[in-house]
Amino acid sequence: MVQKVDDRPFHLKQFSLHHHRSSMKVGTDSLLLGIWVQPEEAQRILDIGTGCGILALLMAARSKANLDAIEYDKASYEEAKQNFHNSPYHDRLFAIHDDFTNFAQQGNNTYDLIISNPPFFVNDMRPKENIRSNARHGDKLNYNDLCSGVHRLMNTNGRFCLVLPYEESKIFRPVAEKYGLYVRRQLLIFPKRGWQPNRVNLELTREKYPVPLSEKFIIREEDNSFTQQYIDFFKNFLIGPDK
Repeated sequence: MVQKVDDRPFHLKQFSLHHHRSSMKVGTDSLLLGIWVQPEEAQRILDIGTGCGILALLMAARSKANLDAIEYDKASYEEAKQNFHNSPYHDRLFAIHDDFTNFAQQGNNTYDLIISNPPFFVNDMRPKENIRSNARHGDKLNYNDLCSGVHRLMNTNGRFCLVLPYEESKIFRPVAEKYGLYVRRQLLIFPKRGWQPNRVNLELTREKYPVPLSEKFIIREEDNSFTQQYIDFFKNFLIGPDK
C-alpha cells in the first residue's frame, strides 16, 4: 500500500504555505527565530537554506524588504518558489537554487539582514534520511564557510540572525568571531520550565559588544502546558491556542 503524503498547508494569520516536500518542515525553531528577529528597517534580506520558505515569508510579512532565499535542495527550492508565488509578498520574494558557498563567492548583492535556520548541527545525532541530514548538518556547509559567506555579503551595519542548538553555539561563536561577527543579543530557549536551554537565537554584527543582551524564552510549564510567554509571543501569528 502506498502511503499518502500529507500535503495540507500550514496556516499562519498572515499567509499559508506547503512544507511537505521540503527538507525541513515548519517548526518551533523557525517560528521563534522569524518572530524574534527585527526586520522592520531592513531593505534587503537574505535567507540561507530557506527550506519551504517560512523564514523568508515571515520577514516579508514583517517588513517592506526585498528578500533573496537560497536553497541547495531542489525539491525544497521548488516548494519555496511556489509558496512565494502564492503569497501576498510574491513581488518581493526571490528563490535561488544554488550552493551558498558559490552564491557568496559571486558577491553580486549585499544585505542589511541575513537569517538562517538550521545552521548545520555539526555534533547532533544524524538522522537516517540523507536530505534531512544535509539540511541539519555540516555536510554541505560548515561554520567556516557560513561565516565567511556572511562576512562577504553582510553590509557594514548589517545583522546576521540564526538559531543553533545551545551546545553548538559554543562551537559556532569563536568561528564567527574569527570573521569579525560578534553576538549583539541572544535568546536562550528552554523547552520546559526548570530545564536547561536546548536552543539559542543569536544576532551578530560587526561591532563587538562587551556584554551582549541576553533574554530567556520558556516554551512549556512543568505540567506541559504552554507558558503565557509562549502564548503572548505567538498570538499575532499562530491560529488557535494549541498551535
